[in-house]
Amino acid sequence: MIKQSVGRRFSRWINRRIPRADSVLFSQKNIFILPTGAGVVFGILLLIMLITGINYQNSLIYLLTFMLGALFVGAMHQTHRNLSGLSLSLVQPGEGVAGEDIPFRFRVSSGKDDSLAISLSVEDSRVAGIHVPAGESKDVTLPVPSAWRGYLRPDRVRIETRFPFGLLKAWSWVRPSSAGLVFPRLLAAPEALSTLEDGPENAAAAKTAGQDEADLRPWREGDLSPRVMWKRFARSGQMVVADWEAKQGSPHWLDFAAFPGVDNELRLSYLAWLVQDRAAKGARFGLNLPGELIEPDSGKVHAERCLRALAIWGEEKPRDDDARAFGTRRKLDRAAGGGSAV
Repeated sequence: MIKQSVGRRFSRWINRRIPRADSVLFSQKNIFILPTGAGVVFGILLLIMLITGINYQNSLIYLLTFMLGALFVGAMHQTHRNLSGLSLSLVQPGEGVAGEDIPFRFRVSSGKDDSLAISLSVEDSRVAGIHVPAGESKDVTLPVPSAWRGYLRPDRVRIETRFPFGLLKAWSWVRPSSAGLVFPRLLAAPEALSTLEDGPENAAAAKTAGQDEADLRPWREGDLSPRVMWKRFARSGQMVVADWEAKQGSPHWLDFAAFPGVDNELRLSYLAWLVQDRAAKGARFGLNLPGELIEPDSGKVHAERCLRALAIWGEEKPRDDDARAFGTRRKLDRAAGGGSAV
């Protein structure tokens, strides 16, 4: 309980000190520096050497101790200088499929001094060995893990350096305000028919199901026995099967309502797979979601628009006080989809 309380207080203090922004300039106000494990051991050894020099009144021990102490102080200034004056900007939030790493592109710009051995990291992902000469900029792509579809906004991106000797580490954070997008997982969709028509002329031409409008064809192996015209077989001895043509939607539409009784997230995964499949074939298609209708079109831009619509359906944009490390969940409209929310 005490640890959790301290952690919450520390997080609130950090959030006040480093507000959300897509670009941060690092200075004494937002750079933190502490000894590493090796630095702590180095400091203890200096203390032991100083005590030994005092005990034996040995000038050489004094000289070595003060020289190493000066080295430690110099390393502290150099480590801090690596971040001081440096700016970190989010250039482009990433897009990708749920479960994969989403690329976020940052731009690291140094000040009047070189920035050496810089690393960027989020939970379970790290990019190290970034060197930016004085007055120059460098773009860095940081893969951010994703768990589910929707908006993806890292709560904090850590920037750190331990140059030159690894005795001290200086670090800070950037808390992006822009969010990336995570598309639904791609799952092969079963055969399903849309409930939408291309136009009123097609709807008028569609036949309704009925025995009088059935197409008769010869029996083939695998046909269901209830579809065999047994009375005709008894009269003429011919085995024929009736195909009733039900009213069907247009094949040019990818329809949310085409998968009745299926969970909403599974429907979105099916639709995402269909979007990718139609785009790969260069086919023309439209997308029908509760509350949003995208007219049929083709091409890469159209496919990306449909995937973005699937990614944010039912989602709320992350708020400044409610960011999560792997995106946000949403309140699904149960009435619209008929499936259960996950």
